[in-house]
Amino acid sequence: MKKYLKTLWQKEWIKFLSRMFFYFAVFLVLIYLYGYSGIEGGTFIYNEF
Repeated sequence: MKKYLKTLWQKEWIKFLSRMFFYFAVFLVLIYLYGYSGIEGGTFIYNEF
């Protein structure tokens, strides 16, 4: 099994697809965190001075 995975990882299209899915997942997490943070709803910290 280990040898099979090693030979499978040497194929360029497998590397490309795995990296594409990884970066897409990171991108989705960043979009989710940006929407969750509520950046547009916060007040400016120095408004009360």
